[in-house]
Amino acid sequence: MFEVIMFDLKTLVFDIIPVKSGTDGSFSLRVIPPNLLAAEKEEAKAVLTLFLKKQGLSNPAAAKIINKSDPFIDHLVSRLHSVHKSHYLVGRELTTLEIRDALIPYLETLFEEYGDILVEVVENFPNPPVEERLEENFLTLSAKERSVPSVSPPNTTLDSKKLKAMARVSDIGPTGKLPQHVVYLMDLGMELEMIKEVTRKFPAFAYYSLEGKIKPVVEFLLHLGVPKSDIPTILSKRPQLCGISLSENLIPTMNFLEDLGVDKKQWAKVIYRFPPLLTYSRQKLQATVDFLYELGLSAESVGKVLTRFPNIISYSIEDKLRPTAEYFRSIGVNVAVLLHRSPQTFGLSIEGNLKPVTEFFLDRGYNMGDVRTMTSRYGALYTFSLVENLIPKWEFFLTMDYPKSELVKFPQYFGYSLERIKLRYSIVREKGVKLLLNQVLSLSNSEFDKALKRKLKKKSLIDD
Repeated sequence: MFEVIMFDLKTLVFDIIPVKSGTDGSFSLRVIPPNLLAAEKEEAKAVLTLFLKKQGLSNPAAAKIINKSDPFIDHLVSRLHSVHKSHYLVGRELTTLEIRDALIPYLETLFEEYGDILVEVVENFPNPPVEERLEENFLTLSAKERSVPSVSPPNTTLDSKKLKAMARVSDIGPTGKLPQHVVYLMDLGMELEMIKEVTRKFPAFAYYSLEGKIKPVVEFLLHLGVPKSDIPTILSKRPQLCGISLSENLIPTMNFLEDLGVDKKQWAKVIYRFPPLLTYSRQKLQATVDFLYELGLSAESVGKVLTRFPNIISYSIEDKLRPTAEYFRSIGVNVAVLLHRSPQTFGLSIEGNLKPVTEFFLDRGYNMGDVRTMTSRYGALYTFSLVENLIPKWEFFLTMDYPKSELVKFPQYFGYSLERIKLRYSIVREKGVKLLLNQVLSLSNSEFDKALKRKLKKKSLIDD
């Protein structure tokens, strides 16, 4: 007997593993009463329905998908059994809240991976969707991973849906005009090609009504202070916003985030920075905030992080935030301080970004204590490219008359453009004076001129 219980998000290979009999004490679905299994399937359907509706689908559309997705529903139930194995072993049934807490973060993870083709993933489970996405993933795999057997052919049904949706937004109607909602979006500044691209990625967007969905959300964003010029960018990044109920979802989610510390005066900027924020479940939002508290951030710091860098909500706790925190702890960095000052650092790859930057400085004669100090003073240091930033600026630094310890005192050096560094340093050399590295770069033009004059005056007094 086989049961689909997991699929690999990175390779799009759906794994099928045997369900053990349970004779050795291991867990088996066979021991679950049929009536309980049926109830869990209904709970899983309800969770998936809510999730699909939150992505902007209507009730009928969500119901249609659910009716075509029995294998995926079984997969969700199997995941419940895997996550809460200990509960079943002692015969305890899961509550509705426990089921939601287990499945919603998982569905959000899938959505982050598959985005606008998640519906096809659900409907075609366990067969992988859309050949073009598979090819994209295939190119990133190692030779070993590429040895996995080939997958199913393209989904022609999906292509047909996309074509119909794109025709709906681009075809001229009997009146000789484009559809009302398209004209409205174009008046907001969205080019027709942008609207078509959004529709290609998210076909449901073509069927949103102007008065019932699109216009209320746009007017709400404008009321929050979002500039009209920013609306096209926001809608292109997260068209699902137009499918979400203002009274039942968007506003309650905003109130929830404000309770978590988001500055309500900054909503226009927060939404522009990360439009998907308002489409996440409260469970996901709360889980991330709880982890930030676990790392040692204060309530005030959490609010500032969410306001300045709302993207952090999209990071997986177990796959991204926790490993990154553990890495910085391993080199002695205060994780709470770093996260408060530079939350974007926690979205970087440990192997691809963090370790190479650490090794870059160690290879150039700095010790781990120096790296710790530099990181504490300038957390954004790890966000810079080695090839495009650190290496060329380091090479120029070697031509400057400063000891290496100056970079420990002022690692912000790497945050300035090479053009500014070269220009300011050439002026200092031309004047024949010496300034601290931070004075050379951080002062405004007027303050820089004043500092030079003071040094020149002092130099002339000494010469006299």
